[in-house]
Amino acid sequence: MIVRDVNKLKDTDRAVSDAEWTSVRMLLADDKMGFSFHITYLKAGSEHTFHYKNHFESVFCMQGKGSITDLATGETHEITPGVMYALNLHDKHTLRAEEELVMACCFNPPVTGTEVHQEDGSYAAPKEVA
Repeated sequence: MIVRDVNKLKDTDRAVSDAEWTSVRMLLADDKMGFSFHITYLKAGSEHTFHYKNHFESVFCMQGKGSITDLATGETHEITPGVMYALNLHDKHTLRAEEELVMACCFNPPVTGTEVHQEDGSYAAPKEVA
């Protein structure tokens, strides 16, 4: 059994951030669950374009208000507590935080915790596990 407290991980190497977001990695690839699980905080007024072309991601909004735009279709959806979105087609998207957003995120394949966003908004393809 794995039990972790997000509040105790915020000041560890499991908390990855830049000026506009922080992602606390609750589960990573080395936990061997087949997915990674993160609590991500997006600063109010921030805008982020991502394209997870090597990962699937599902996201559940726990707090805040914002929107997500599918850049292939131009369709925009409101993000509020209780809304989930899944990037089942490796969808390139822009996420906007009108208020601070607190999101629960799952990635498949799981991230290792050392990834950084590449110029195109993606994470590099994971290495094969022996």
